[in-house]
Amino acid sequence: MRKLACRPNVDSYHDSNTSWILTPDTAEWPDKGDEELNPYIRWRKMLWSWHKAIDRGWKDEEFVSLVKEIDDAIKSTTKSNFTITPTGIWENASELLPDFVLWKDETQNVGGSHKARHLMGLLLHLAVDSIEKNKRLAISSCGNAAIGAATVARAAGRPIDVFIPTWANATIVSELESLEAQIHVCERKKGQLGDPCMIEFQKAIESGALPFGVQATENILTLDGGRTIGWELAEVLEENPVDDLFIQVGGGALLTSCAIGLFEAARFKRLSKVPRIWAVQAEGCAPFDAAWEKIPIEKPIVEVLKYCQEQQSELMKPWANPTGLATGILDDITYDWMGVVRSLLLSNGGSVVASEEQVTQASELVPNLGIQTEPTGAASIAGAINSFESGQINGQTTIAVLLTGKDRSINQGSD
Repeated sequence: MRKLACRPNVDSYHDSNTSWILTPDTAEWPDKGDEELNPYIRWRKMLWSWHKAIDRGWKDEEFVSLVKEIDDAIKSTTKSNFTITPTGIWENASELLPDFVLWKDETQNVGGSHKARHLMGLLLHLAVDSIEKNKRLAISSCGNAAIGAATVARAAGRPIDVFIPTWANATIVSELESLEAQIHVCERKKGQLGDPCMIEFQKAIESGALPFGVQATENILTLDGGRTIGWELAEVLEENPVDDLFIQVGGGALLTSCAIGLFEAARFKRLSKVPRIWAVQAEGCAPFDAAWEKIPIEKPIVEVLKYCQEQQSELMKPWANPTGLATGILDDITYDWMGVVRSLLLSNGGSVVASEEQVTQASELVPNLGIQTEPTGAASIAGAINSFESGQINGQTTIAVLLTGKDRSINQGSD
């Protein structure tokens, strides 16, 4: 196993200045010949939960047993379990896109999206910390994160409160009911600023519930398990390097986690080059892009991050009346925007805002190419379409995209 040289003075999980989870000092990357498919076992020595367990006297096999126990419980509930998700390449797939598109299909993940990655990571921390099983968990979500949270919570036998918007998909609500989650429908009050689900969620946290969501602003350790997507992607990119990577952004934890994982792979010499990373939002809700436009990105990274921290109340403001087909990225605030900023600066990437027409084109194109995504899941493709149309990339540019959420209407009746 390749070990990372110790970095001095690292005594916490995160960099408080930029909402960035750090790498454990004694982290180890798995051997190239490792054929383990469960990412929480394969990359366990990269996880903070594993290092915490070892520091507390656990044996390695005890941690592996914990992962298997939870994974088996998830499989008994959902018929799926954690495994490295599929990747593939589309060549000359559409005149809307460059000739080479590498994709990673998160619709095959537990809960039908990438969200469960973050939540499995949090669950491992709860187990290592010996948090009482009757302690209530809470999450604010409009869909996939709620399903992921309810899935892993039920598998672990933990009660969970889920705060959802009034417009939540009926299929999502039905799945949450089948997973025995306590559902709270949150209506936006007249004149109210901010996400009503997040407001009610925060009240629950103040009353003693544990944050069990995918926003690092609520629990930085949500980035721990989220990094698995970056580690998996890095192994594919080393064999199939690309110029640009497009990632949809709602709250921002997905892009941040993926970027951290990619940069870690590069530091361990398992990825030769991290591609330029592009944050994709839709025109009906683009709070990150609004902030990005005001940031002096031409300055040194340290200065930019300091500026963002000092001016965050002026830069990251709630988006009024979020609307659009890609409902999973209609967060009125990009909660983990500082992590997104850092990711874009380090990779020389940027921000893309897709039109509603481009979101529609993407949501029709991806299923036609064989992957049943919802509009949010295909939003990365919408960003690529936008960049291709604007000339930011051309036909010879090699790109990668994350397809993040399945179409739950398939084989489940109408929405």
